[in-house]
Amino acid sequence: MTSTSWDPTLYLGFDDHRARPFHDLVARIGATAPRRVVDLGCGPGNLTGLLAARWPGAELNALDSSAEMVAAARERGVDAQRADVVDWMPAPDTDVVVTNAVLQWIPTHPELLPRWLGALPRGAWFAMQVPGNFGAPSHALVRELLAEPRWRGSVELRGEKSVPEPDEYAELLSGTGADVDVWETTYLHRLTGTDPVLDWISATALRPVRDALAADDYAAFREELAPRLRAAYPQRPDGTTWFPFRRIFAVARTA
Repeated sequence: MTSTSWDPTLYLGFDDHRARPFHDLVARIGATAPRRVVDLGCGPGNLTGLLAARWPGAELNALDSSAEMVAAARERGVDAQRADVVDWMPAPDTDVVVTNAVLQWIPTHPELLPRWLGALPRGAWFAMQVPGNFGAPSHALVRELLAEPRWRGSVELRGEKSVPEPDEYAELLSGTGADVDVWETTYLHRLTGTDPVLDWISATALRPVRDALAADDYAAFREELAPRLRAAYPQRPDGTTWFPFRRIFAVARTA
């Protein structure tokens, strides 16, 4: 998985907006009394407790590859463990797996999905959500700036095709024999602040840029990027900014 660093505090700056897809995803899981529930890529653990509350009788495993995120989750009382998604395999009694906004960081995740579903017991639920906005200005403008002479070669970001389209996920998951439900949603987030979209992506899409550049260079990069994002996502007269965010969901139940 990616070796760049995470800032749990920065990530939680838009906690309410980032939590909405998780709620929508988990609502589609029909498990009633699972034996083991896995939060695969639990982040700072702010949503893991919702899984524990829904299935209090289950053994709950919270896993993340980031030491910073695992530490933040433990501070919340979540018994999180550090593990790389690429190396993970479900235990035989795993009845629910939730992976929320994680797999977009794993280029090989389409190869992992059939392997995981094949290892799950009959009737298990697998639920995933990934951003589907890599072609949006919030990402395209970053790539454009990185292609300019000053920044060229400093870091390589994921392209527009970083995740499959919904129909591709549907074919991939249904090919395992599972009963599959795939959909997409574009959330229109109402943000506040001078540079809210820049602040949003600073915790996610700009993470590799931050890690690749010296502190002064990263500050200069953000300064060049800010007006481009403001133009793409203009502030409304009331001081708020609309930020469309497309997400892709898939829920599969093994046969």
